[in-house]
Amino acid sequence: MRFRIVTYNIHKGIGGIDRRYRPERIAETLAHYEPDIVFMQEVDDGVPRSRGHNQVEWFGDALGLHHRVYQPNVRLRLGRYGNAILSRFPLADTHHIELTVPLKKRRRALAARCHLRTEHHHRTLVLFNFHLGLAGYERAIQLKRLTSDRMFQHTHRSTAMIVGGDLNDVWGSLGRRLLEPAGLRPACHPVNTFPAIRPVRPLDQFYFRGGLQCHNCFRSRAEIARHASDHLPLIAEFELD
Repeated sequence: MRFRIVTYNIHKGIGGIDRRYRPERIAETLAHYEPDIVFMQEVDDGVPRSRGHNQVEWFGDALGLHHRVYQPNVRLRLGRYGNAILSRFPLADTHHIELTVPLKKRRRALAARCHLRTEHHHRTLVLFNFHLGLAGYERAIQLKRLTSDRMFQHTHRSTAMIVGGDLNDVWGSLGRRLLEPAGLRPACHPVNTFPAIRPVRPLDQFYFRGGLQCHNCFRSRAEIARHASDHLPLIAEFELD
């Protein structure tokens, strides 16, 4: 069974160049790739800058992805923002992993089990979506917390697992140091996704293990994606063994 997954820091739907709130650009970018699962970061809920939209519901409806989980991490005077997973398949066992380092912005990882069903099979895929911090030492602490979390530790090595999001991995070295020793493999070599208008940093990535094969992994080259956010989405195609 093949499926397509996207990770996308949507920057609240605000363009990285024109600073305009145009969620339609995010939706159009994602719809072009027909994803089955989307990891989103910087997702607003009830914030004036994004017209008070509940963006999880807005994008889920726009993309026809009916299974959704949301993790608000930063509270503002009005509203909040955080991470989300949208899926074509049912999501269950939502789990929040505390990644906040003292004196730094609140960060958590959003985990869930995704139940993929075909005519003859029912398979579980474990998902971890996160947005790591800006400091190098902070990111290292956060990934160590992720890989020592009970949901990660209690998932059998043969069970399909995808870990991804905005790693803020400026040098493209975090995974090699901290995720690969936990049995995870990168979906692709570091791909520059930031800034969207002229990407020079590989901030976004997927890692995986278990009964999965990655057949393709690439960043969006759609013109609209260069203006929709300050990141480009990263797209990967997997197959369950």
